[in-house]
Amino acid sequence: MISLSIESARAHLEKWGRSADILEFDASTATVALAAQALGVEEARIAKSICLLHGEQALIIVAAGDARIDNRKFKDTFGFKARMLSPEQTEAMTGHAVGGVCPFGLPDGVSVYLDQSLARFDTVFPACGNSNSAIELTLDELETYSGSLGWVDIGKQAAE
Repeated sequence: MISLSIESARAHLEKWGRSADILEFDASTATVALAAQALGVEEARIAKSICLLHGEQALIIVAAGDARIDNRKFKDTFGFKARMLSPEQTEAMTGHAVGGVCPFGLPDGVSVYLDQSLARFDTVFPACGNSNSAIELTLDELETYSGSLGWVDIGKQAAE
């Protein structure tokens, strides 16, 4: 099992001089609701990392906190059915435990895409490798720092 966590995210973000901007909390930020509460922002602005299986590799979709995967859109975009990773697979394949998964400091072979559900915000808050961290980023920063392979439209808001 790979053990990367917050130190991996910190080292990754240091490439852009942003490691000191990681916010760490005494309270848990492991869920969208808890992260929003700790940060004092609406849940939708939490950039959650959804971990899926693509062959033998992890695929991460970073989406707004209020978005869910639309299975039809996902299959039309990627050509296969979305299948969530188990907590054990998530940690083994991304180096981050559930609740702290982020698109930073990932092992080679992990693909990251950004969902259009994020596009309505100027800044969003992804986790940074553990269940007590976050960083505020613009969408351009998120795209650059995550090494995103592009923007996709596979989300739907929970109310849809």
